[in-house]
Amino acid sequence: MKKKYETSLLDNGLRIIHLPNDSQISYCGVIVDVGSRDEQESEYGMAHFIEHMLFKGTNKRRSGQIINRLEDVGGEINAYTSKEETVVYAGFLNEYAERAIELIADLVQHSIFPQPEIDKEIVVIQDEIQLYNDSPSELIFDDFEEMLFNAHPMAHSVLGTKEHLSTFNSEKALEFYSGFYQPENMVFFSLGKNDFKKINRWVEKYFYFKQNGRNNYKRTTPKTTASELKTLNRETFQSHCLMGARAYNIHHRERLTLYMLNNILGGPGMNSRLNLSLRENNGLVYNVESTVQTFTDCGWWGVYFGTDHENVAKCEKLVRKELQKLCTTKISDAKLKKYKLQLLGQMAISSENKESVALSLGKSYLRFGKYESNDEIRERIESITAERLMDVAGEIFDVENLTILKYTIA
Repeated sequence: MKKKYETSLLDNGLRIIHLPNDSQISYCGVIVDVGSRDEQESEYGMAHFIEHMLFKGTNKRRSGQIINRLEDVGGEINAYTSKEETVVYAGFLNEYAERAIELIADLVQHSIFPQPEIDKEIVVIQDEIQLYNDSPSELIFDDFEEMLFNAHPMAHSVLGTKEHLSTFNSEKALEFYSGFYQPENMVFFSLGKNDFKKINRWVEKYFYFKQNGRNNYKRTTPKTTASELKTLNRETFQSHCLMGARAYNIHHRERLTLYMLNNILGGPGMNSRLNLSLRENNGLVYNVESTVQTFTDCGWWGVYFGTDHENVAKCEKLVRKELQKLCTTKISDAKLKKYKLQLLGQMAISSENKESVALSLGKSYLRFGKYESNDEIRERIESITAERLMDVAGEIFDVENLTILKYTIA
């Protein structure tokens, strides 16, 4: 993964980035700069719905032909939608790179959204919404974002609502698709052994974009909202709680420092401070974690835990204690070195997942116009000081102004 990436720009505005890799497996895809925050109120759920419908038919392929095109040769094609992006990508043996590129190009340029398929997929996604609503440990994150972002488009769920979905049809889907699925709104990314000149030639051959949609939508930054406490009655086995606040956007100079703080506080390691405090030392939870979500113009952080109903207050107190400690107690040199080694080790393990690297490649080029190597990120992590950690913690982890959401039995 030490080889430098290569880039190009097609005449139609499509950006291309390729990272060489010696594996027999390649990955490629398209990241589109559109997500749930770009929907009008009547369109809630449309970005995610379009992602589903891309696989339901194009001018030249039916849904079964789309599925089989790569799977017949052992490859996979997948997609996902977030608040700000839609991604369509594939993994395949190197010799099928052109096949994968042509297929993805077909989906993002020539989908037709047949009404019979729309009617079926509406039911599928409505079931997905219901399944999601039955999972309080996931649903609480959506409800928390509604509190943080209030009436802003960032507040609503990527899945949309059953009511909005029931109004979708071919005309509405095509209007949204043709408006946002334009070359200047996309990045094509590739990771693999094939020569970049070949990749570039194939992309130029298949991504020729004849649709003439126009998108004049402009994103607005969410206003800062006051902290809030909300308790919702849920007939759940445990109480669920999410505590947090607004944080940095993806371009902030201290974003990596905040990520490191999050790792120390409640990252994936079993030795995170919250896991040691709430689970190992007090036996109050099975799962406790902290998270940081960064977007183009805003962000948030939060601590989630699930516990028996009678232990919620005790868990809250312990969380506040750990937050306060990060704000007021300087980390020793020995511990700082350990925390840096842990984060760097996690990064190294993650870089072995080539699918994850490919997806990161596309998003990085879309948002920053470049891709940082592990060595470059290592240098930035090594430069973080204990003073910077404490300063950022003091700015972000304000224990007196937390937004708190609880699911519990009334």
